[in-house]
Amino acid sequence: ADFTPDNRLYANDGKAVALYSAIMDNIAIQTKPEGGALPTLLEKWIEEVVIKTSEEHNIPLSAIRDEQYLGQIQNNIMRTINEVTEVGGFDFGTVVMKYYEGYIKGDEQLRRNALKWLKGEYSTKTEARQDLGVREIINDLNYYDMLKNFCKLFVSMGYSGFMINLDEAINLYKISTSVMREKNYEKILAIYNDCFQGKVSNLFFNFAGTKEVLENERRGLFSYHALKSRLQTNKFETVEIRDFAQPVIRLFPLNHNEIFVLLKKLKAIFDFNYKVTTNVTDNDIQAFMEEMFNKPGASEFLTPREVIRDFLNILNILRQNPSLDKGRLFSDIEIADERPDTVLIDSIEEL
Repeated sequence: ADFTPDNRLYANDGKAVALYSAIMDNIAIQTKPEGGALPTLLEKWIEEVVIKTSEEHNIPLSAIRDEQYLGQIQNNIMRTINEVTEVGGFDFGTVVMKYYEGYIKGDEQLRRNALKWLKGEYSTKTEARQDLGVREIINDLNYYDMLKNFCKLFVSMGYSGFMINLDEAINLYKISTSVMREKNYEKILAIYNDCFQGKVSNLFFNFAGTKEVLENERRGLFSYHALKSRLQTNKFETVEIRDFAQPVIRLFPLNHNEIFVLLKKLKAIFDFNYKVTTNVTDNDIQAFMEEMFNKPGASEFLTPREVIRDFLNILNILRQNPSLDKGRLFSDIEIADERPDTVLIDSIEEL
Protein backbone atom coordinates (compact mmCIF):
# COMPACT_ATOMS: atom_id res chain seq x y z
CA ALA A 1 0.00 0.00 0.00
CA ASP A 2 1.02 3.62 -0.43
CA PHE A 3 0.99 6.37 2.14
CA THR A 4 -1.21 9.21 0.88
CA PRO A 5 -2.51 12.47 2.35
CA ASP A 6 -5.57 10.43 3.37
CA ASN A 7 -3.87 7.55 5.17
CA ARG A 8 -1.07 7.23 7.67
CA LEU A 9 0.14 5.14 10.61
CA TYR A 10 -1.35 7.29 13.36
CA ALA A 11 -4.54 9.32 13.22
CA ASN A 12 -7.76 10.00 15.07
CA ASP A 13 -9.95 10.76 12.07
CA GLY A 14 -9.95 7.44 10.21
CA LYS A 15 -6.74 7.93 8.24
CA ALA A 16 -4.90 5.12 10.05
CA VAL A 17 -7.64 2.54 9.52
CA ALA A 18 -7.75 3.71 5.89
CA LEU A 19 -4.14 2.54 5.58
CA TYR A 20 -5.13 -0.78 7.17
CA SER A 21 -7.97 -1.18 4.64
CA ALA A 22 -5.57 -0.50 1.76
CA ILE A 23 -3.19 -3.16 3.12
CA MET A 24 -6.00 -5.73 3.38
CA ASP A 25 -7.29 -4.90 -0.11
CA ASN A 26 -3.83 -5.49 -1.56
CA ILE A 27 -2.94 -8.75 0.19
CA ALA A 28 -1.25 -10.92 -2.42
CA ILE A 29 -0.22 -14.57 -2.56
CA GLN A 30 1.46 -16.59 -5.28
CA THR A 31 -1.83 -17.54 -6.94
CA LYS A 32 -3.23 -13.98 -6.65
CA PRO A 33 -0.22 -11.68 -7.13
CA GLU A 34 -2.41 -8.74 -8.11
CA GLY A 35 -3.95 -8.51 -4.63
CA GLY A 36 -7.43 -9.19 -3.30
CA ALA A 37 -6.37 -12.51 -1.76
CA LEU A 38 -8.07 -12.10 1.63
CA PRO A 39 -11.20 -14.16 0.75
CA THR A 40 -9.00 -16.90 -0.73
CA LEU A 41 -6.90 -17.05 2.43
CA LEU A 42 -9.96 -17.11 4.68
CA GLU A 43 -11.53 -19.94 2.72
CA LYS A 44 -8.28 -21.89 2.75
CA TRP A 45 -7.96 -21.52 6.51
CA ILE A 46 -11.62 -22.40 7.12
CA GLU A 47 -11.23 -25.49 4.94
CA GLU A 48 -8.36 -26.62 7.17
CA VAL A 49 -10.63 -26.21 10.21
CA VAL A 50 -13.42 -28.12 8.44
CA ILE A 51 -11.10 -31.06 7.69
CA LYS A 52 -9.82 -31.04 11.27
CA THR A 53 -13.39 -31.03 12.63
CA SER A 54 -14.35 -33.88 10.32
CA GLU A 55 -11.49 -35.98 11.66
CA GLU A 56 -12.17 -35.13 15.31
CA HIS A 57 -15.87 -36.00 15.15
CA ASN A 58 -15.61 -38.86 12.63
CA ILE A 59 -17.95 -37.06 10.26
CA PRO A 60 -17.45 -37.75 6.53
CA LEU A 61 -16.06 -34.81 4.57
CA SER A 62 -18.98 -35.18 2.19
CA ALA A 63 -21.37 -34.40 5.06
CA ILE A 64 -19.43 -32.05 7.36
CA ARG A 65 -20.54 -28.94 5.45
CA ASP A 66 -24.22 -29.65 6.13
CA GLU A 67 -25.90 -26.97 8.22
CA GLN A 68 -26.51 -29.44 11.06
CA TYR A 69 -22.75 -29.48 11.76
CA LEU A 70 -22.39 -25.68 11.69
CA GLY A 71 -22.02 -25.52 15.48
CA GLN A 72 -19.06 -27.91 15.57
CA ILE A 73 -17.28 -25.97 12.82
CA GLN A 74 -17.90 -22.64 14.53
CA ASN A 75 -16.61 -23.94 17.86
CA ASN A 76 -13.42 -25.13 16.21
CA ILE A 77 -13.01 -21.81 14.36
CA MET A 78 -13.25 -19.88 17.62
CA ARG A 79 -10.99 -22.28 19.50
CA THR A 80 -8.32 -22.19 16.81
CA ILE A 81 -8.41 -18.39 16.52
CA ASN A 82 -8.13 -18.03 20.30
CA GLU A 83 -4.97 -20.13 20.14
CA VAL A 84 -3.22 -17.88 17.62
CA THR A 85 -4.56 -14.38 18.35
CA GLU A 86 -4.34 -11.97 21.25
CA VAL A 87 -6.00 -8.54 21.37
CA GLY A 88 -9.39 -8.54 19.64
CA GLY A 89 -9.39 -12.28 19.09
CA PHE A 90 -12.99 -12.85 20.21
CA ASP A 91 -14.56 -10.43 17.72
CA PHE A 92 -12.13 -11.62 15.06
CA GLY A 93 -13.24 -15.22 15.61
CA THR A 94 -16.92 -14.25 15.67
CA VAL A 95 -16.62 -12.52 12.31
CA VAL A 96 -14.79 -15.48 10.73
CA MET A 97 -17.58 -17.75 12.02
CA LYS A 98 -20.12 -15.44 10.37
CA TYR A 99 -18.17 -15.67 7.13
CA TYR A 100 -18.40 -19.47 7.25
CA GLU A 101 -22.07 -19.33 8.23
CA GLY A 102 -22.78 -17.19 5.19
CA TYR A 103 -21.02 -19.78 3.02
CA ILE A 104 -23.01 -22.71 4.47
CA LYS A 105 -26.37 -20.92 4.31
CA GLY A 106 -25.75 -19.31 0.93
CA ASP A 107 -26.03 -15.86 2.53
CA GLU A 108 -23.76 -13.75 0.34
CA GLN A 109 -24.62 -10.56 2.23
CA LEU A 110 -23.41 -12.07 5.50
CA ARG A 111 -20.11 -13.03 3.86
CA ARG A 112 -19.72 -9.51 2.45
CA ASN A 113 -20.43 -8.01 5.88
CA ALA A 114 -17.80 -10.26 7.46
CA LEU A 115 -15.22 -9.21 4.86
CA LYS A 116 -16.21 -5.59 5.37
CA TRP A 117 -15.44 -5.90 9.09
CA LEU A 118 -12.15 -7.73 8.55
CA LYS A 119 -11.03 -5.04 6.10
CA GLY A 120 -11.80 -2.25 8.58
CA GLU A 121 -14.60 -0.73 6.53
CA TYR A 122 -17.23 -0.35 9.27
CA SER A 123 -17.38 3.22 10.55
CA THR A 124 -19.71 2.66 13.53
CA LYS A 125 -20.00 -0.05 16.18
CA THR A 126 -23.80 0.11 15.94
CA GLU A 127 -23.80 -0.93 12.29
CA ALA A 128 -21.34 -3.77 12.95
CA ARG A 129 -23.42 -5.02 15.89
CA GLN A 130 -26.58 -5.03 13.78
CA ASP A 131 -24.92 -6.88 10.89
CA LEU A 132 -22.61 -9.28 12.73
CA GLY A 133 -23.37 -9.19 16.45
CA VAL A 134 -19.91 -7.91 17.43
CA ARG A 135 -19.20 -5.09 19.85
CA GLU A 136 -16.01 -3.68 18.38
CA ILE A 137 -14.79 -2.53 14.98
CA ILE A 138 -11.30 -2.12 13.57
CA ASN A 139 -10.29 1.51 14.02
CA ASP A 140 -7.33 3.89 14.22
CA LEU A 141 -6.38 2.59 17.66
CA ASN A 142 -6.48 -1.20 17.19
CA TYR A 143 -5.66 -1.81 13.51
CA TYR A 144 -2.04 -2.71 14.32
CA ASP A 145 -3.21 -5.44 16.71
CA MET A 146 -5.39 -6.82 13.92
CA LEU A 147 -2.43 -6.91 11.53
CA LYS A 148 -0.55 -8.96 14.13
CA ASN A 149 -3.56 -11.29 14.46
CA PHE A 150 -3.65 -11.82 10.70
CA CYS A 151 0.09 -12.49 10.73
CA LYS A 152 -0.35 -15.28 13.27
CA LEU A 153 -3.28 -16.68 11.31
CA PHE A 154 -1.25 -16.77 8.08
CA VAL A 155 1.66 -18.47 9.84
CA SER A 156 -0.72 -21.10 11.25
CA MET A 157 -1.70 -21.84 7.63
CA GLY A 158 1.89 -22.63 6.71
CA TYR A 159 3.01 -19.28 5.33
CA SER A 160 6.40 -17.94 6.41
CA GLY A 161 4.89 -14.67 7.56
CA PHE A 162 3.15 -11.44 6.63
CA MET A 163 5.16 -8.89 4.62
CA ILE A 164 3.78 -5.35 4.51
CA ASN A 165 5.25 -2.92 1.97
CA LEU A 166 4.46 0.76 2.55
CA ASP A 167 5.60 3.12 -0.21
CA GLU A 168 5.57 6.91 -0.59
CA ALA A 169 6.78 7.67 2.95
CA ILE A 170 7.23 11.24 1.69
CA ASN A 171 3.57 11.68 2.68
CA LEU A 172 4.51 11.27 6.34
CA TYR A 173 7.26 13.85 5.83
CA LYS A 174 4.66 16.20 4.33
CA ILE A 175 2.32 16.12 7.35
CA SER A 176 2.04 19.80 8.20
CA THR A 177 1.66 19.63 11.99
CA SER A 178 4.75 18.63 13.92
CA VAL A 179 2.70 16.89 16.63
CA MET A 180 0.90 14.62 14.17
CA ARG A 181 4.11 13.93 12.25
CA GLU A 182 5.84 12.97 15.50
CA LYS A 183 2.96 10.66 16.43
CA ASN A 184 3.43 8.82 13.13
CA TYR A 185 7.16 8.50 13.72
CA GLU A 186 6.36 7.25 17.22
CA LYS A 187 4.26 4.50 15.62
CA ILE A 188 7.21 3.52 13.42
CA LEU A 189 9.34 3.35 16.57
CA ALA A 190 6.75 1.08 18.24
CA ILE A 191 6.76 -1.24 15.21
CA TYR A 192 10.57 -1.20 15.15
CA ASN A 193 10.77 -2.09 18.84
CA ASP A 194 8.19 -4.88 18.50
CA CYS A 195 10.17 -6.44 15.66
CA PHE A 196 13.64 -6.08 17.17
CA GLN A 197 12.70 -6.94 20.75
CA GLY A 198 10.93 -10.15 19.80
CA LYS A 199 7.41 -9.00 20.67
CA VAL A 200 6.23 -10.03 17.21
CA SER A 201 7.57 -12.63 14.83
CA ASN A 202 7.08 -13.44 11.16
CA LEU A 203 5.91 -9.85 10.54
CA PHE A 204 7.96 -7.70 8.14
CA PHE A 205 7.41 -3.98 7.54
CA ASN A 206 9.14 -2.31 4.61
CA PHE A 207 8.95 1.49 4.41
CA ALA A 208 10.08 3.08 1.15
CA GLY A 209 11.14 6.70 1.00
CA THR A 210 13.77 9.12 -0.21
CA LYS A 211 17.01 10.06 1.51
CA GLU A 212 15.38 13.31 2.59
CA VAL A 213 12.54 11.45 4.32
CA LEU A 214 15.10 9.54 6.36
CA GLU A 215 17.81 12.09 7.09
CA ASN A 216 16.15 15.50 7.25
CA GLU A 217 16.54 16.47 10.90
CA ARG A 218 13.69 18.96 10.85
CA ARG A 219 10.87 16.88 9.32
CA GLY A 220 12.32 13.46 8.47
CA LEU A 221 12.68 10.32 10.55
CA PHE A 222 15.93 11.68 11.97
CA SER A 223 13.95 14.52 13.57
CA TYR A 224 12.74 11.89 16.05
CA HIS A 225 15.83 11.22 18.13
CA ALA A 226 14.90 7.68 19.18
CA LEU A 227 14.54 6.71 15.51
CA LYS A 228 17.72 8.48 14.43
CA SER A 229 19.80 6.45 16.86
CA ARG A 230 18.23 3.21 15.61
CA LEU A 231 18.29 3.91 11.87
CA GLN A 232 21.89 5.05 11.44
CA THR A 233 23.68 3.26 8.60
CA ASN A 234 26.38 0.73 9.45
CA LYS A 235 29.54 2.85 9.28
CA PHE A 236 31.53 -0.09 7.87
CA GLU A 237 29.26 -0.45 4.83
CA THR A 238 30.55 0.61 1.41
CA VAL A 239 29.24 0.41 -2.16
CA GLU A 240 31.05 -2.91 -2.56
CA ILE A 241 30.44 -4.27 0.95
CA ARG A 242 26.75 -4.20 1.85
CA ASP A 243 24.96 -4.98 5.09
CA PHE A 244 21.44 -6.18 4.33
CA ALA A 245 20.70 -7.06 7.96
CA GLN A 246 20.56 -3.45 9.17
CA PRO A 247 17.22 -1.61 9.50
CA VAL A 248 17.90 0.80 6.62
CA ILE A 249 18.92 -0.55 3.22
CA ARG A 250 20.06 2.19 0.87
CA LEU A 251 19.31 1.66 -2.81
CA PHE A 252 22.09 2.83 -5.08
CA PRO A 253 21.23 4.25 -8.53
CA LEU A 254 21.21 1.91 -11.52
CA ASN A 255 24.34 2.23 -13.61
CA HIS A 256 24.17 2.73 -17.37
CA ASN A 257 24.63 -0.95 -18.17
CA GLU A 258 21.77 -1.89 -15.85
CA ILE A 259 19.51 0.75 -17.40
CA PHE A 260 20.37 -0.55 -20.89
CA VAL A 261 19.37 -4.09 -19.88
CA LEU A 262 16.19 -2.74 -18.28
CA LEU A 263 15.18 -0.84 -21.42
CA LYS A 264 15.83 -3.90 -23.61
CA LYS A 265 13.55 -5.98 -21.41
CA LEU A 266 10.90 -3.27 -21.40
CA LYS A 267 10.94 -3.20 -25.20
CA ALA A 268 10.49 -6.98 -25.29
CA ILE A 269 7.52 -6.73 -22.90
CA PHE A 270 6.09 -3.82 -24.92
CA ASP A 271 6.33 -5.76 -28.19
CA PHE A 272 4.81 -8.86 -26.61
CA ASN A 273 1.92 -6.88 -25.14
CA TYR A 274 1.04 -5.12 -28.40
CA LYS A 275 2.00 -8.09 -30.61
CA VAL A 276 4.32 -5.91 -32.70
CA THR A 277 8.02 -5.65 -33.47
CA THR A 278 8.94 -2.05 -32.82
CA ASN A 279 11.78 -0.83 -35.02
CA VAL A 280 14.09 0.02 -32.12
CA THR A 281 17.48 -1.70 -32.11
CA ASP A 282 20.12 -2.00 -29.39
CA ASN A 283 21.96 0.85 -31.08
CA ASP A 284 18.79 2.95 -30.92
CA ILE A 285 18.49 2.25 -27.20
CA GLN A 286 22.10 3.34 -26.73
CA ALA A 287 21.42 6.51 -28.74
CA PHE A 288 18.35 7.21 -26.60
CA MET A 289 20.39 6.80 -23.43
CA GLU A 290 23.14 9.08 -24.72
CA GLU A 291 20.58 11.79 -25.44
CA MET A 292 19.04 11.38 -21.99
CA PHE A 293 22.22 11.32 -19.97
CA ASN A 294 23.97 14.09 -21.90
CA LYS A 295 21.16 16.59 -21.34
CA PRO A 296 21.83 19.49 -18.96
CA GLY A 297 20.72 18.56 -15.45
CA ALA A 298 20.63 14.82 -16.14
CA SER A 299 23.24 13.94 -13.54
CA GLU A 300 21.27 15.75 -10.83
CA PHE A 301 17.63 15.29 -11.74
CA LEU A 302 17.29 12.24 -13.99
CA THR A 303 15.66 9.20 -12.37
CA PRO A 304 14.90 5.70 -13.73
CA ARG A 305 11.20 6.61 -13.60
CA GLU A 306 11.69 9.45 -16.06
CA VAL A 307 13.92 7.35 -18.34
CA ILE A 308 11.36 4.54 -18.42
CA ARG A 309 8.44 6.88 -18.98
CA ASP A 310 10.11 8.70 -21.88
CA PHE A 311 11.27 5.43 -23.44
CA LEU A 312 7.79 3.89 -23.30
CA ASN A 313 6.24 7.10 -24.64
CA ILE A 314 8.61 6.96 -27.62
CA LEU A 315 7.79 3.29 -28.20
CA ASN A 316 4.09 4.18 -28.23
CA ILE A 317 4.66 6.96 -30.75
CA LEU A 318 6.74 4.68 -33.00
CA ARG A 319 4.20 1.86 -32.76
CA GLN A 320 1.52 4.16 -34.11
CA ASN A 321 3.78 6.20 -36.41
CA PRO A 322 6.54 3.82 -37.59
CA SER A 323 7.88 6.21 -40.24
CA LEU A 324 8.85 8.92 -37.75
CA ASP A 325 12.52 9.85 -37.31
CA LYS A 326 13.70 8.25 -34.05
CA GLY A 327 16.65 10.59 -33.79
CA ARG A 328 14.35 13.62 -33.77
CA LEU A 329 12.21 12.07 -31.05
CA PHE A 330 15.29 11.39 -28.96
CA SER A 331 16.56 14.95 -29.37
CA ASP A 332 13.20 16.41 -28.22
CA ILE A 333 13.62 14.92 -24.75
CA GLU A 334 13.78 17.43 -21.92
CA ILE A 335 14.96 16.83 -18.36
CA ALA A 336 12.90 18.24 -15.51
CA ASP A 337 13.41 18.18 -11.76
CA GLU A 338 10.54 15.98 -10.55
CA ARG A 339 11.73 15.58 -6.99
CA PRO A 340 9.36 16.74 -4.21
CA ASP A 341 9.97 20.38 -3.34
CA THR A 342 11.25 19.71 0.16
CA VAL A 343 12.48 23.28 0.50
CA LEU A 344 8.91 24.52 0.02
CA ILE A 345 7.64 21.90 2.45
CA ASP A 346 10.20 22.95 5.04
CA SER A 347 9.12 26.57 4.69
CA ILE A 348 5.52 25.79 5.66
CA GLU A 349 4.78 27.27 9.06
CA GLU A 350 4.37 24.57 11.70
CA LEU A 351 0.90 24.50 13.23
